[in-house]
Amino acid sequence: VQLQASGGGLVQPGGSLRLSCVASGGTFRRFTMGWFRQAPGKEREFVAVIIWSGITYYGDSVKGRFTISRDNTKDMVYLQMNSLKPEDTAVYYCAGHNGGNYQIAASYNYWGQGTQVTVSS
Repeated sequence: VQLQASGGGLVQPGGSLRLSCVASGGTFRRFTMGWFRQAPGKEREFVAVIIWSGITYYGDSVKGRFTISRDNTKDMVYLQMNSLKPEDTAVYYCAGHNGGNYQIAASYNYWGQGTQVTVSS
């Protein structure tokens, strides 16, 4: 499975962005898909996951502000980010889950190339 993320950019605090991730080469609708982020000098951090059934889970730092969704007809997963803060600045990655704890990067074996999100005034 190949993943390609897009939609990052520069946004002011309080603003919004929507990230997209397109999958190819696999049976997308059966995949649990996640978003992670990594800021300079920090470990990769769990952001959100959407199970193949549509159930979602979020990291504590983004609950109530971010929404993950998917469109199985288009093999797409999205991350709507609202009320963005400077601490949300990071490279965001979409990933395909391979089993195990949803919040651990090692549980994902398919990764997109990442898209930079910068929140700054």
